[in-house]
Amino acid sequence: MTNLPVDSCPINLSDEDIFSAMKEIKGYLDITPGDFKEIYNFAFQHAHTRLTRSIRAKDIMTREVISVGRETALKDVADLMHRHGISGIPVVEKNLRVVGIISEKDFLFQLGDKKTRSFMGAVSQCLHRTGCIALSIKEQTAKGIMTSPATTVTEDAPLSEISALLSEKNIRRVPVVDKGSILTGIVTRIDLVVSFCSLDELKR
Repeated sequence: MTNLPVDSCPINLSDEDIFSAMKEIKGYLDITPGDFKEIYNFAFQHAHTRLTRSIRAKDIMTREVISVGRETALKDVADLMHRHGISGIPVVEKNLRVVGIISEKDFLFQLGDKKTRSFMGAVSQCLHRTGCIALSIKEQTAKGIMTSPATTVTEDAPLSEISALLSEKNIRRVPVVDKGSILTGIVTRIDLVVSFCSLDELKR
């Protein structure tokens, strides 16, 4: 089994679903509803495993990636992340070689007491202080707080590998690079879910 977030789009078969399906099959079925359901579940798991191994990063990644350079001012990094509604952004060199990544957690780590890695933790500390806690990093650039080296995957990485990596590293996104570590795309947790679920199922 993989760590793909398929629980976001669970398929729970009811007895009525099973009976209805069995009625649609022409001819006599020497099988109980319980056996039918068990066969379906095994088939679903086999299909899930097959897909997670066959679908690659290049098949689901976002190709137009917003990125920043080492010397990009943190206020500009924060502005980009805010305007585009993203919680992480790759840091690249001029040739688009990935050298790091900045997430909301990196900002929080700098704003807090080095132990704070949650939004409310930073808010709590802010309320106990006078002045803006962001002033301490106002003049810094991306290279000052980025996580480096960045965790990356290749375009041919299967979904099962990407999912396991996101889970192991406890991260929400991973840059996709070519053999020269040049940024070609990015895959997020939601991309993994969307690859298995329709948009209607995600909205339930």
